[in-house]
Amino acid sequence: MKHLIAAVFIGLLFTNHVMAKEADWSDYAKALELVRSGKKNGTFLAVVDYAALKQNGQIEKAYQKISQFDVNQLQGHDEKLAFYINAYNILALKMVLDHWPQKSIKDIGSFFSPVWKKEAGIIAGKMVSLDYVENKIIRPMGEPRIHVAIVCASVSCPDLRNEPYTAAKLNQQLNDQAKIFLANNKKGMVIQQGELKVSKIFKWFKQDFDRAGGVEGFIRDYRTDLAGSTKVDDYLDYDWAVNALEK
Repeated sequence: MKHLIAAVFIGLLFTNHVMAKEADWSDYAKALELVRSGKKNGTFLAVVDYAALKQNGQIEKAYQKISQFDVNQLQGHDEKLAFYINAYNILALKMVLDHWPQKSIKDIGSFFSPVWKKEAGIIAGKMVSLDYVENKIIRPMGEPRIHVAIVCASVSCPDLRNEPYTAAKLNQQLNDQAKIFLANNKKGMVIQQGELKVSKIFKWFKQDFDRAGGVEGFIRDYRTDLAGSTKVDDYLDYDWAVNALEK
């Protein structure tokens, strides 16, 4: 009897493992081939060829797949987090493309109806906004590195990674994103005349970094050249220009 119970238990574990399934990111991966290194308004960044994306329809294909994906198939923190980071970035790209051309994603909204609150797409059978995905789903997962991964289609945002996030590589991908962002002295951090200036992202979401030793502690994890007593003195200007390839 004990052997039978053990066999059933192992079978259930195996079944649950098989049922776990990440979304098909193939169309999104093809779309990300149009992300490349560039420069805009004096800032080096990953620029997006929105005109080509508008023409080839890859983001719309990627969106259709996530909108139809059963999120109940996701198992574990990393599968869920990777899915929703990708979903946020796809929805942000879709928002820009649906209103292309735009000088800034913020121009899609207004003071009384900001773009972040507008309907962005359907996830898990529900119409959601970018604000909802970020603040009701992603941030509550308690991972401060999401702030170097989700991209609001703007110059001063973290770079859009040229590959989808996956559960298997998520930790390495997020660490890599943090290093890239904090190495960029135009939008991540810079020391000028002995003062440390960092992205306003660290101001807007300061509490999210408490579990990482605070903003300064988080930064020192990826910028080991900073002294242990270093404190944030000021914030960099935030450039909301769309992160588009200029031709």
